Amino acid sequence: MSKFKKKPKAEPAVSTASLPDIVFMLLFFFMVTTVLREQDLLVEQKIPQSTQLQKLQNKTLISYLFIGKPKNTGLYGSEPRIQANDVLVSAPDIVQWVNQERDLLPESDRGLITISLKVDKDVKMGPISDVQTELRNADARRVLYASTAKVPQ
Repeated sequence: MSKFKKKPKAEPAVSTASLPDIVFMLLFFFMVTTVLREQDLLVEQKIPQSTQLQKLQNKTLISYLFIGKPKNTGLYGSEPRIQANDVLVSAPDIVQWVNQERDLLPESDRGLITISLKVDKDVKMGPISDVQTELRNADARRVLYASTAKVPQ
């Protein structure tokens, strides 16, 4: 018998040197291909033009209400409707919607919630007045009226 035994061959380890590269390539791929979801507009929007505009500073405190004629008139009729986020709501539902939007904000900023009204220029004042009344009932006193810049002629 021999005193020396043959040692089993060690198998080479799997190289993980390229693993960080692969992870960063995947991360970069998903960052490039992912689109931040915007709201799907269910109402028509022809925003009025104005001559004096003010740019918003803190857009995280802004919640949007869209008012206009529904795009799908067969399903929703032809009267102006109110869209909050991705659903059509009636005027009495606005108080609940404002409270839900307020709850999404940090507690220190809840009093600073701003409602931006994006109203189609063909909408009469009746639905807008109803929304304003409901916003007062919800104690949402900061209201913006969105418009586009008027092109100089």
